[in-house]
This record gives sequence, C-alpha cells and structure tokens, in this order.
Amino acid sequence: MAAAKQAKLFDQMSSDTSGYSAKDIEVLEGLEPVRKRPGMYIGGTDERAYHHLFAEVLDNAMDEAVAGHANRIEIQLDADGYLSVSDNGRGIPVDPHPKFPKKSALEVIMTTLHSGGKFSDKAYATAGGLHGVGISVVNALSERVEVEVARDKRLYRQCFSRGLVDGKLEKVGAAPNRRGTTVKFKPDHQIFGDKMRWRPARLFQMARSKAYLYRGVEVRWNCDPSLLPEDSKIPAEAVLSYPNGLADQLAEVFGGKATITEMPFTGLVDLGAEGKVEWAIAWTQAGFGESDGFARSYCNTIPTPEGGTHEAGFRAAITKGLRNFGELTGNKKASDITADDIMGHSGLLLSVFIRGPEFVGQTKDKLSTTAAFRLVENAVRDRFDHWLAGSPKESDKLLTWAVDRADERARRRKQKEINRKSATKKLRLPGKLADCSEKGPESTELFLVEGDSAGGSAKQARDRKTQAILPLRGKILNVESASLDKMMNNQEINDLALALGTQLGRKFSIDDLRYERIIIMTDADVDGAHIASLLITFFYRMTPGLIESGRLFLALPPLFKLSNKGTIVYAMDEQDRAAKMKEHFKPNQKVDMTRFKGLGEMNPAQLKETTMNPATRTLARVTLPDSMDELTEMKPSELINTLMGKKAELRFRFIQENAAFVEDLDI
Repeated sequence: MAAAKQAKLFDQMSSDTSGYSAKDIEVLEGLEPVRKRPGMYIGGTDERAYHHLFAEVLDNAMDEAVAGHANRIEIQLDADGYLSVSDNGRGIPVDPHPKFPKKSALEVIMTTLHSGGKFSDKAYATAGGLHGVGISVVNALSERVEVEVARDKRLYRQCFSRGLVDGKLEKVGAAPNRRGTTVKFKPDHQIFGDKMRWRPARLFQMARSKAYLYRGVEVRWNCDPSLLPEDSKIPAEAVLSYPNGLADQLAEVFGGKATITEMPFTGLVDLGAEGKVEWAIAWTQAGFGESDGFARSYCNTIPTPEGGTHEAGFRAAITKGLRNFGELTGNKKASDITADDIMGHSGLLLSVFIRGPEFVGQTKDKLSTTAAFRLVENAVRDRFDHWLAGSPKESDKLLTWAVDRADERARRRKQKEINRKSATKKLRLPGKLADCSEKGPESTELFLVEGDSAGGSAKQARDRKTQAILPLRGKILNVESASLDKMMNNQEINDLALALGTQLGRKFSIDDLRYERIIIMTDADVDGAHIASLLITFFYRMTPGLIESGRLFLALPPLFKLSNKGTIVYAMDEQDRAAKMKEHFKPNQKVDMTRFKGLGEMNPAQLKETTMNPATRTLARVTLPDSMDELTEMKPSELINTLMGKKAELRFRFIQENAAFVEDLDI
C-alpha cells in the first residue's frame, strides 16, 4: 500500500510541468554568451578580469612577434579610458571569409567565438591564443572597439559596440609606410561597473613582462601623465627591450641580493619544431623579502601562475642533476635531496614555446601539456650538468646548502608529533584550542574563529579528526605598529604561535607547522573584515612563507538563507541572493529570507554545511602577486605598511588615490 501511494505521488510530480516549457529554453547567439556569463571567459568581472582584456589583445600582438612577423608593439593609455595596442605585423586579414562571403575575415574574428588563425600551425607555429575567443571576448565586453589594419599598403578600419558591428569595413586610404594591426578599446561599464579603471602600474608590468619573454621585440609604452600619481615610479613613456631576456628580469628581481652561487644558472635552447625553452634561476639563503622563493613561468608568453608540466620538468631536471653531482663527488647525503629542498629558496623564471599547448581553463593559469615536461627536462638536464661541472667549488656550495636543508627537513619531521602534543598541553585551557585527533599535519585545518559564541558552534560543526578550532578574543594586536616587547607579551599572539607549533619572525619554519591549512573564519561585517586584516598582517609579517605556500585561507560564510517548503538555498551577498532567487524560486513564490549577522547566529548544522564542510563550503586562498603582470607599483610589504602601519598620512593618501576604484562601501 505504501509503495502504491509513493508511486502515485511520483506520477503526480512527473506530470506537473507547469512553469517549464520550450519558451523557457534560451538560445544565446553571437557574443551574447560572453556578456551573459563573462566569468566563463575571463574569470569574473573584478579588476584582474578587467586587465585580462588587455592581456588578450597584447597576446595577439606578441604572437605576431614570436612568429617573426613583428618586432615592435606600441601601447597607448589615454585619459578617457581607451587603451590601444599596435603591432607592425602582417595585419588581420580583411578579405571576404570563405564560409561567410558577405563578411570580412576581420569582422568574423571580432564577432564570432572560436574563430582565428591559431587552430592549425599554418599561420602560427606557436601562439598564446588557442581557443579563438580572446579578441572576440574583448569585443563583447567593451563598450567600443576600433580596429585599424594596415595591409598591402592600404589602411582599413572597422568599429564595434558591445560585440556588435558598428559600421561596415572602411577603406581609409593608402598606407605605403605602415603595416600591422591596432586595436583600441574601452571596457564596458555595464559589465565591470562605473568605478573600474585601468591601473597604469599593472599595465606597465604586464607589458614589461612580455618584453622580457621575447628578446626580438621592442615594446613602446605611453600613458597619459594625468593618470599617474605625482610620485609614481611608472614612466609616462618608455621603450622596453631586453636583449638578455629572462636573465635581465632575474637580475632586476634579485636587486643585488647575495646568492648561494656567484652566477645564476641561465639558458636558452631552441629545439626547432619541438619547441624552445628559456630559464634563469638563482638561490639565496636569506629569501627574497616577499617570500622564501618564487617561480614565474610562461608558455608562449602566457603567464602560468599555477605552474604546470613545464615547471615540473624543470624541477625534475634540477633535482636529478644535483643528486647526480653529489654521487660523483662522493656526498652520500645527496640522494636525500628533494625538489623542495633545492627549489624552496630559489628564484625561477621559466619560459617555453610549444605547438598546441593545453591549459587549464580559458585564463590559462596552468599548463597541462604532457610533452612539456619531457621537453623542459631534456633541455635543462644536460646544461645543468655542464654548469655544475664547470665550477666545482660553486657547485659544491649549492650541494652543501641543499643537503643542509634536507637534514633540517628530516629533523623537523621527527619533531612534528612531539610538537603537537606539547602545544596541545600548553593550550588546553577553557575556551581555547580544541585540537584535532590526527597526529600529522596532512589534511588538517586550524580555524581561527571570532569570539566564543562562534567558537562553540564551530566546535560542534567540525570534523574532530582533521579540524581544530581556536577562538580569538576580538581584534588581535596589530603587529605592524606594535613593538616587539608588546607583541611577545600579548596572550593572543602567544596562544596563536603555540597552536601553530612554530616560532615567529625569522625563526619561523613552515616545516614545523602543525596544520596543512590555516582558515580565518570571521563574521561578514566590518569588524570581521578588520579582524581578518589584522590576522593576515600577522601571518604576513610573523610567518614568512606561509602565505606564499598557499596555506592561508578565508572562510566565506553566506549572508542569506532562502527557504520555501523543502527548498533551502544560501547566498553569499546581495548579488548572489538576487541570482539565487531567480534560479531556484518562481517570481511570485513566497520565500523566507534570513540574514545572518554573524557566525554565532548559525546553528552547528548550518555552519558545517555552508562554511566548514570541504564538500560544500567556499574558501578564498590568501595570495601574493607571483608574476610580473600581477605586480602593482607598490610591493606587498609596502602596501601592508601603508594600510596597517603607524603613519596615518600614508593611509589617507592611499584612500585618496584609490577611492575611485571602490565598488562596495560598507559604512
């Protein structure tokens, strides 16, 4: 009987098709999908995505240079927000397209997704743009685009507006002394908001990065002076050309810092049709100020901040080479060296050019081409062996240094379990650390929670095996403006250090860290943001290398709970709430809405589902710029000092200079 009732109920549910028919199925044509879902194509609508439009246009110009058809790229930033990129390459074809005879190839490229000359090797042997969506996405997300093509001694022009053609292809006139393509565009405020603006410092660094990556190109930079602050380090005009490529870039990054070996290991190997590899690496005992080490890699001039197979191949070549050198010189401990031992305090710049590379996602943050591993390993390994053999004394310094790091790593690994037990005993206080049961750091997480109320809910919501909770009493000490004595006598700072299992400052060692991830979990309000800022400042200044290793996160609890009958949905903010309302509820449906004022208002089940369960939560990784195109005029250490230091006048000036870029203001 029960089964019959259930079957009848299912039949009723299956026959209820009200509100969902063919008219509800949308078909997006042309560039509509890009404007509807820009995040799928450029990763969002934030400042990084905004500047990614420039990267797409610049990549096309660089592809012409790398292919040997251009040797000059000009970049012009105007006061009205228009940005133009010109090259002296072949120029985009303007003849009718065979598949669309009523349209020029230029119009097809600008208005059609997955169109371009880089799907085969006929026009470009190696290229950064591969999906045929780059320039068309820029067109879709710009309020206006003007394209000029100088080709066959004639000048052509065509304009576009928000992805649509704004006039036919014009024959402007003769151009006997000009060739190439100029793309002038202005991002659409309807997509990115009225307050988003170009950052000259970011654009300049992106342009300079490209000039480093290809020695045969000259990049000319020009920025309207009114867009630059009075004390700006970014020039209004500059010619960027680096004959030594990555070696020049590495010298600039190091800035005269002492290194383990007297000379860096650099090289350029052109393997013809197989590809090309260029690298520059050096090692330092003291670190780089911003981090213990860094790796900036590129494929076909495209930055790959998350690394990939080319970085893995380089690490393998260096590790195997140093181990082999140790065996040849009779150092038995060389076999214990790992890639992290030798790469941990290194500064690496790596660039590869290959045919048909495969990336993870349209923004190409990570290279996944399997052949790149072997290409880089084979190109680097023999040259590294020769480099080591060419200067035995210097090579022995590097080997001794790496062996010392391997010994230190082994010692710390043995001490981890002891450190965990010791720290737990010291912190076993009412309302303090609720540790996890897992003995090692693998897969463990330490949640830093604002207040005892949220701490109580978190303790009930956690996975006791892998998740530890440390409640904090409000706002911790601002370490950027506090004296060392005040810092060392602060109870919250001491408790935090004990929970981490590490010493602070220069004595901090990430190998002593008792947890794999540190997660800051505060309320989604002004006070919560302030506490998170103070904690990030603490970790940046007192635990060097922790942020760079990708172990610090921010929990992102939802602001809203939307419910109707059996449907329960959580929304992160107002914009997400509006989207979830349309997606999960009908227009006239009554929806109960709860706005969480703080984590303490969530019951443990809700907190677990929305914020702590790895399967359903959302975390934001705290990162620092790790590639030249991400760097701004102000380095992270200077920015921290400006925002969190003692000098209020620096903060006031920063607010004045950046107020125009604020999108959401909570006052």
